[in-house]
Parts: sequence; C-alpha cells; structure tokens
Amino acid sequence: MWALTISVVCLWVLLRSLYRLFLHPLSHVPGPKLAAISHALEFYHDVVRGGMYIWEIEKMHQKYGPIVRINPREMHIKDPYFYDEIYASSSRKRDKDPHFVGIFGFPTSMVATISHEQHRFRRSLLNNFFSKKSVMEMSSILHDNQTKLRQRFEQAYTDNSIVRLDDAYAALTGDIISQYSWGVSSGFLDDKNYKNDIRNAVNEISTFIHINRFFPTLGLMMRGMPRWLLGYIRPGATAVLDMQDMITQSSTRRSGKGTRWTIFDALSDTSIPPHERTPRRLEDEGLILVGAGTETTARLLAVASYHIFKSTPLLTKLRNEIRTVMPTPTTQASWSELERLPYLNAVIHEAVRLSFGPIWRSTRVAPTETLIYNGIPIPPGWPVSMSTYFVHMDPRIFPDPASFQPERWLKAAQNAEHLNQFIVTFCKGSRICLGMNLAYAELFLTLAGLIRRFDIELYETGPDDIRIDCERIVGVPRKGDFAVRAKIVNIITD
Repeated sequence: MWALTISVVCLWVLLRSLYRLFLHPLSHVPGPKLAAISHALEFYHDVVRGGMYIWEIEKMHQKYGPIVRINPREMHIKDPYFYDEIYASSSRKRDKDPHFVGIFGFPTSMVATISHEQHRFRRSLLNNFFSKKSVMEMSSILHDNQTKLRQRFEQAYTDNSIVRLDDAYAALTGDIISQYSWGVSSGFLDDKNYKNDIRNAVNEISTFIHINRFFPTLGLMMRGMPRWLLGYIRPGATAVLDMQDMITQSSTRRSGKGTRWTIFDALSDTSIPPHERTPRRLEDEGLILVGAGTETTARLLAVASYHIFKSTPLLTKLRNEIRTVMPTPTTQASWSELERLPYLNAVIHEAVRLSFGPIWRSTRVAPTETLIYNGIPIPPGWPVSMSTYFVHMDPRIFPDPASFQPERWLKAAQNAEHLNQFIVTFCKGSRICLGMNLAYAELFLTLAGLIRRFDIELYETGPDDIRIDCERIVGVPRKGDFAVRAKIVNIITD
C-alpha cells in the first residue's frame, strides 16, 4: 500500500513538473528549471535564509535577462522603463495576487484588496482625506508634533545623551499618523525612550512575513488566539491588539459634533454598503495606516539624516538655503515654501531614492490584458512584479547609484530630465501610496526644522547600520537593527 502511494505521488510530481516546464502558460518565460517546477528555491531563500530571494532573483536576471520566471506562477522584470506597464494607472485593470496578500493578516484593508474595482472604491473613501490640500489644511498637527520633537532634542542636548534618530522619528510619525487619522495621539513622543509599540510590532511581524506568505492562515489564526497566548508567542502582537482596541474605542466615542473629520467618519458613513463599514474593516484599515505611516516615513527621515549629518559641506549648503525661508531657528516655514528650495528638494529626492521604501516584489495581475515585454507575452491572469531596489539602483538611470548625490537632481532639472518618474518608493499607478503627500510634508518640515535649529553629529553609526542585506518588505541589515544614532552638539540661536 505504501509503495503504491509513494509511486502515485512520485508520478503526480513528475507529471506536474513536466506540465510546468513544457505546457504551462508561462513555460516560454526564461528562468531556472527548479524555479519553474516548484517554490522550493523561493522557500529556501526567503523562509530558511530569511528574505534573501531578492538577491537570487538578481542573479537570475544576470543569467537569463530582464524577464525571468521566479516560481511556477510568477514573473519578475528588471527594467525601470516597463514599470508603468505593470503598475498602471486606474484606466487599466490591475489586481493583486491572491497568493501574496495573505502575508498581511488584515484581509479587509486596502493593501490586501485583490480586485481592482473594490480597491478603487475603498481608496475613493480616503483619497480626499490624504490629498495635498487636506495635508496643508491640517498642517498644525505636523507643526505641533515637530515642536515637541525639537523640545526633546533640546533636552537631549542638555543631558548630553545619545539619540536614536530612527526611534525619535518613528515616535514623531506614529503620533502624527494616529492624530491625523483618528484624532488621538499615540503619545510616543512623550515616552522617555520614544517607546513605539506599533513600530516594534511591525518589525516583529516583518520577521514572519515570508512564513505568512507560504502559510497565510497562520496570521489569521493568531488574530483569533486569546491575548495572553498571542503575547507569549509574539510579544509585539499585543501592541497591535492594543491599537485595535484604541481604534474601536475612538470610533465608538465619536459623537459627530464638534470633532474633526477622521477616517472613522470616512469609513463608517451610512452611504457606504454595510459590508464595507464593519468594525473589522475599520480595524484592518486603521492598523495598516498606522503601521505604514509610522515606519516608512521614519526610515526616510533616518536615511536623509544619516547622509546630511555625515557631510559638513552638504549640511552647510542646505542650512544656508533653508535660512532664506527660516530667518530664525524658530521660524515656522510652510511646506509650500520649503518645496520651492531646489537644494532641499534635491536632498529629499535622493534620500527617498536611497531609502527605497518597500523593496519586496509587489505583484500585479493584468486580468484581461496581455502585456508584451521584449517580445515575450505575459498572459492575462498571471502575476508579474518588480522591485523598488532594482529600479533605484539602475546605473542607466542613476550613475554611481549607491552614492548620495543630490546634485544629480539639480542637473536633471537644468536639462529638463524627469528623474522623479523613476522614484517608486511610494509605488505608482492606481495603487500608489495613499499617504505619500503626508510623508513628503513630514520630510520637508521635519528636516528643515532640525537642520535650522541643531548641530547634530552621528554617533557610532556607519553604512552597515542602514545597509540592505535582506528583504522583510523593507530592506534590513543582516545583523543588528536598522539604526541611526546621533548626538546634539549645539542649539543654534541665530
């Protein structure tokens, strides 16, 4: 009996492998045979080795060309000029891959929404809330929290203490996004050590992200566990549940009178179909907004700070330009004023490029359209992806891509070159990051305020502390934490 069972299984594996190699709709796409017949390569490099498949994909491209089949059902393309085809505008349907969205564990959130139409509806509820106009109208939230951050830095100067800039920035962005989204600050900036439970939870969850992709029910099972058991298995996950409770309580306390419009109002309006305004939906969307709005922008600020404060000539030039709109260290410049400063713009664009954002391969599916790349057809319904890292590190677009060169943006502007079309930190197309405007406002206002007010020196921080060795949605160092440490050495008074 066992012999028969083993024989049947072996025959099934053989036939399936032959089908995937020769008869499968993707059999014409180049790539290693092992990747074509199974997910073994992907599992080994992402789950066993911990987020290393991205570098194996890079090796595949070196051997097989700009389009490769990286597993039995997915293609990867390494060509910045094809990005807009994969991540197309809303006029062309692009679904997400149902096999990929399970990693999130928040199935009713926008980021986990598979259907193009359903995503467009869900996004429409919040588009105006995160528009540039809305961000400017609620700039007081940003200014108030940045004032609090500067006060914390002044205290650090008095205490002669070391500041983990990435922690401080995560506290700032966490307080801003929570207050901006539902009117209640998380209070992270008030904590002595910038304790940010959400950031810690996001980082902890990211270590399981590849396991969740292969076993998507694990995340959903854990959400159904008793809190004490979940806290034992994943201590950081209890912070997510605490935030979930906060979201629920904040939404039920709202009276609708005398309170600022928040995402609760946008997502629970009675004109929305009942299945789209359930408590679970509100929790999922709120948690994703806070998680993404905290870590991504904090990382951008930390990368920018690392490059700015390690270069005295760059810092001097930048500070002199900022003085033109901030004549005193306490002048409150607007986002629109700071945006008009060419060198600050160039520095921020370069920081956004080298922070990369999510470097994972965010798959897209063209459900009704055959895409053609270099004469190779991509059949409808099959996932295709591209990585931000490969776009931003392409030497054809960005010569000497690993170096921090704001001047490349000034030169591009002089030559009427639109380099920003190749910045995909916030993705592009119909699923471009909802909070992009808020993130840019935080970048301009925070960096300008700190540069104008403080002399800051890096402390025991080098390239290895911010380098990308493996992928856990974002890029992380192989050993230790992503960290930027600094010391406040002077408070500028003139």
